[in-house]
Amino acid sequence: MRKISDSDGAKFVTGSPMKHVTVMTSAAAVGLMTLFVVDLVDMFFLSLLGEVALAAAVGYAGSILFFTTSISIAFAITSGALVSRSIGRQRREDASRYATNVLAFGVCFAFVFSLLLWFNIPLFLDLLGATGRAKLLAQQYLQIIVPSMMVLGIAMAGTGILRAVGDAKRSMYATVSGGLVNAVLDPIFIFGLDLGIQGAAIASVIARVVVMLVALNGVVRVHNLLDRFSFPAFIADLKDIIRIAGPAMLTNVATPIGNAYVMISLAKFGDGAVAGMSIIGRIIPVAFGMVFALSGAVGPIIGQNFGAQKFDRVRETLKDALLFCTGVVVAVSLLLYFLQNQIVSVFSAGEEAAELIQFFCTWLSLSFIFNGSMFVANAAFNNLGYAHYATIYNVAKATIGTIPFVYVGALLAGAPGVLAGQAIGSVCVGTMAILAGFKIVNRCAKADKPTEMLKPKPFNPKVPNWPQTDARG
Repeated sequence: MRKISDSDGAKFVTGSPMKHVTVMTSAAAVGLMTLFVVDLVDMFFLSLLGEVALAAAVGYAGSILFFTTSISIAFAITSGALVSRSIGRQRREDASRYATNVLAFGVCFAFVFSLLLWFNIPLFLDLLGATGRAKLLAQQYLQIIVPSMMVLGIAMAGTGILRAVGDAKRSMYATVSGGLVNAVLDPIFIFGLDLGIQGAAIASVIARVVVMLVALNGVVRVHNLLDRFSFPAFIADLKDIIRIAGPAMLTNVATPIGNAYVMISLAKFGDGAVAGMSIIGRIIPVAFGMVFALSGAVGPIIGQNFGAQKFDRVRETLKDALLFCTGVVVAVSLLLYFLQNQIVSVFSAGEEAAELIQFFCTWLSLSFIFNGSMFVANAAFNNLGYAHYATIYNVAKATIGTIPFVYVGALLAGAPGVLAGQAIGSVCVGTMAILAGFKIVNRCAKADKPTEMLKPKPFNPKVPNWPQTDARG
C-alpha cells in the first residue's frame, strides 16, 4: 500500500494551525460568499421589479431550499471527514474508495429526497404560511430548482473531497465559477428573457451544474481520488457513511426547521416583515461568509490530525478557529452598523422591512460569534467520531434554543422580538456546544486507541458470485 507523505496529502499535520485555519477558511469563504452574493443579487434584481410579493416568495422558497442545501452539505461533511481521516492515517486507497462511495450515496439519496419534495411543494408552502401571489411565485421558483438537488449534492461532496486533501484553491474555484455564471445569467433570464423569478431559478440550476463539473474535475483529473464503483465495497462502507451522513443531515436539517419557525412567526406580522427577513437572510451569508466557511474549512484540519493522533494540534485548531471567528464577527458587525441605512436604501425596503434590517445591524450581528462556535463545534463532532453530538446540539438550538425564545420575543416586541429571541437562543446553545467540543477532544486524547473505531475493517461478502477479497482495500 502506498503511504501518503505530508506533501502528498496530509498537509495539516505540520505547520501552524492558525495559518491552516486562516488559509482554508479564507478560500472557502471566497467561494461561499460568491454564491451568497449571487443570492443577494437575485434579491436586488427581483426588487427592481417593484413587487413586494416577489421578495416574500424568495423568503418562503429560501426556507425550503435551505433543507435541500443543508442535506447536500451533509455529503460534503461526510466525504471530508472520511477522506481526511484516511489521509491522516496515510491510506490513500481508503480515501479514494470513500470518495467514490460517498458520491454514490449522495446521488441516490438526493434523487429520492428531491422527488418527494417536488410533489409536496404546495404543502410545505402552506406550512410556512405562504398565501396568494407570494405562494404562487415561490412554487414556480421551487418547481424549477428542486430537481437540481442531485447536482448540488455531487458538487458539495466534490468540494468536501478537495478540502479534505487540502486543496482549498480548487474547492474555491468550483464555487466561484458557479457564482460568476449565476451572476451573468441572472439579468439575462430575469430581464432579457422576461422570466422573472423563474429566470432566477434557471440561472441557479445552471450555476449548480458548473460547480459540480469544476469540482469533479479536481477530484478526478487532478487528485485521481475516484475508484471504479464496486457495489460490495459500497455496501461495506455504507455503515461508515451513514454514521456521519445520518447525524450530519439531521444536524443541518435542524437549522432550517428553526428558521422555518422564525419565518412562520414573522408571517403573522405581514409580507413586509417576511420581506425584511428575506433581505437579512441574504445579507447574513455575504457578511459572515468567513463564519459559515469555518465548519467545512476546519473539519479537514481536525480530521487529518485526528487520523494522525495529534490531539494537541486538534485542540489548538479549535482555539485558533474561535479566535479567528471572534475577530471576523466584530469587524463585520461594525461595518454593518455603519452601513445599515445604505442597505435599506439599496433594497428599497419598506418601513417594516427597514425596521428589522436596522435592528439586526445595530443589536444582533455580534451574536454570530456563537453561531461560529456552533460551526467549530460541529467540525469537531463530525471529524472525531461524535457526529450524533452535532445532531443533539443543533436540534436543541432549533427547538428549545429557538421556539420559546422566539415566541416570547414576538409577544414582547413584535417582529424585532422574533429576531432577538433567535439570537439569544444561539448564544446559549453555541456556548454549550463548543465546551462539549473541547471535552470530546480531551476524551479522545486520553483513550487507549482513539481511532480504533474509525479504522477500516476487512469485508468478505458471503454471496458466492462476489470475489472473495478484501473489498476495503
